[in-house]
Amino acid sequence: MVDLSMIKSAAAVIRPVVKKTPLDYASYLSERWGRTIFLKLENRQKTGSFKIRGAYYKLKCLMEQEAVKSVVAASAGNHGQGVALAANLLNLPSTIVMPQNAAIAKINAVKAFGGQVILKGSTMDDCFAEAFTLHIEHDQHLIHAFDDADIIAGQGTVGLELIDELDSIACVVVPVGGGGLIAGIAAAVKESIPTVKVIGVQAAGAASMVNAVNSGRIEKLPIVSTIADGIAIQQPGELTYALVRKYVDELVTVSDEEIASAILFALEQSKLVVEGAGAVTLAALLHNHLDLPQGNSVLILSGGNIDINQLARIIERGLVKSHRRMRLRTVIPDLPGALTELIQIIAQSQANIVEIYHNRLALDVLLNDTEVVLNVEIRDQAHASQVLAALKRAGYQPVLI
Repeated sequence: MVDLSMIKSAAAVIRPVVKKTPLDYASYLSERWGRTIFLKLENRQKTGSFKIRGAYYKLKCLMEQEAVKSVVAASAGNHGQGVALAANLLNLPSTIVMPQNAAIAKINAVKAFGGQVILKGSTMDDCFAEAFTLHIEHDQHLIHAFDDADIIAGQGTVGLELIDELDSIACVVVPVGGGGLIAGIAAAVKESIPTVKVIGVQAAGAASMVNAVNSGRIEKLPIVSTIADGIAIQQPGELTYALVRKYVDELVTVSDEEIASAILFALEQSKLVVEGAGAVTLAALLHNHLDLPQGNSVLILSGGNIDINQLARIIERGLVKSHRRMRLRTVIPDLPGALTELIQIIAQSQANIVEIYHNRLALDVLLNDTEVVLNVEIRDQAHASQVLAALKRAGYQPVLI
């Protein structure tokens, strides 16, 4: 079992390699929620996430125990980058098995850090099976992403940094996938300050740890679906589950729409690029899933490795969720000037048309009419209501889609 002394040992080993990431006071969030809130910026860590901490410590421990020829890991991105960089720093060959649908940017990042990439299947189960085969057939050491004591101890060094930087801590809020990060942080802070409240946040579409804790047993989810691909884990680890049961006070879930709005908030308000997995803690706060105690609370932003194409889609979803973008459908006469009249009404309402689709071939409208679909930029929900009301007064029948 992982304990404080093991985490302190990990901190000493990784100190020359790993960044001590910023702990930023979040003035807006603190004022809005009446609490003292800090953001731990692991999105600014080497490789763009906390994963280098556990990966480097694990490899160092392996090399002290036995001769290591090469290592292999299964990963959709962050763990693979951490293992690849750690192996490179220690002059070890590494093989990272990634799903065939992995983001090109993450594949290229693993290669840039020195890892050999093998694309296999479409799920992490496919990748892990291939990695295990390489482990058996080629004597490569398999580096698990979360269910490993050394990995957990390395991730727990985040907790030690919090203790070093703050005079007191009332609450720590941590993203949860397989549970390696929260298990390590919780062990570090709870053994140092037993009164600290530790809250874990999972994506609702991949709530494997939440289900395990609620049911009292580990079960594999039949499917996971979330934009937070870094924590899209079907089954938590045995060791991480035990540590979560021992140290974590509460687990909550957030929807993809809430995650998207948190990513957008981080970009706009804090000027931070945060991936879905890293933004779940912020999403839980913004959408009132957290009951923070008085005192210093820390939200862990665990990573910033987000695909640009996915970021564009997430921004769009975030704009819709925050009522600054709406997509509507209406019908107009198929006559010259009809579209201009519609556009003028929207312009007079001080809304901006981002995209417009004029479809004469829609089968559910009359032959003399045409369908128009508009993507409209608005200020807020009240402004959206004003735009819709103006269209209705002019005789249109707008429908939100």
